[in-house]
Amino acid sequence: MIRAAFIGLGVMGYPMAGHLVRAGNQITVFNRTRIRSEHWVAEHGGRLAGSPAEAVVGAEIVMSCVGRDADLRAVTLGEGGAFAAMEKGAVFVDHTTASATIARELGEAAAKGGFGFVDAPVSGGEQGAKNGQLTIMCGGSEADYAKAEPVIALYAKQCRRMGPVGAGQLTKMVNQICLAGLVEALSEGLAFACAAGLDPLAVVDVISKGAAQSWQMENRHKTMLAGHYNHGFAVEWMRKDLAICFDEAARNGALLPVAEMVDRFYAEVEAMGGKRWDTSSLLARLEARDKS
Repeated sequence: MIRAAFIGLGVMGYPMAGHLVRAGNQITVFNRTRIRSEHWVAEHGGRLAGSPAEAVVGAEIVMSCVGRDADLRAVTLGEGGAFAAMEKGAVFVDHTTASATIARELGEAAAKGGFGFVDAPVSGGEQGAKNGQLTIMCGGSEADYAKAEPVIALYAKQCRRMGPVGAGQLTKMVNQICLAGLVEALSEGLAFACAAGLDPLAVVDVISKGAAQSWQMENRHKTMLAGHYNHGFAVEWMRKDLAICFDEAARNGALLPVAEMVDRFYAEVEAMGGKRWDTSSLLARLEARDKS
């Protein structure tokens, strides 16, 4: 049993924190929308804190999962932020998909405060969080990662240290770049199958056994064909993640022509009213263009 804190009880953080309780750990939670914390404590037990700083007092390990760089900076370094109250020797693990820049900034601040920091963005979506089947890519020292890994494993099927602080966020950028291309390719393939008069379900049943197979194909083709786009990761969050990728690419010189194209397509989906649709809604864009 460990003393832990979890900051940020959104779509991902809420079930992730639940896994820590079910493993028998003592948990204190904080969420900026207080009613969310109240619901979590009513469901899982634990203690509700009034600020990030209050949440981390006495905690051996602290997890956070918020929205953007600015949100992360606020809950760590802002007024009532966690970093001012972290215990010496504790480890702060951030699951936010954020920039490598802020990861390194927080890593330096943590080192000055005498505690560890691991950037640990996740992949697997809400269902992965609920089922404890997330893939988590980490950046941090070997010692800090060794402390964090057994706790992260409570909600992960795959967890790996990718290098020093910042490496986790850089790896997540690779994930999002690949995902953007995969979803667009699947959308085009399904649209093509329908236009060619094929049974798209039969097509996927065949090609999913070959080289074209992907998680997106296996898990999203039916909902895409049905026009259901309320599953998983929202378009607005994907565009946020891609913006981080583009900023980093501008620094390291990498070329991202496909990701940039898909981001423009997502902007069209947003203009269609699909800001909160899931990322597989690229098919809806193709269908709309076909009808116009």
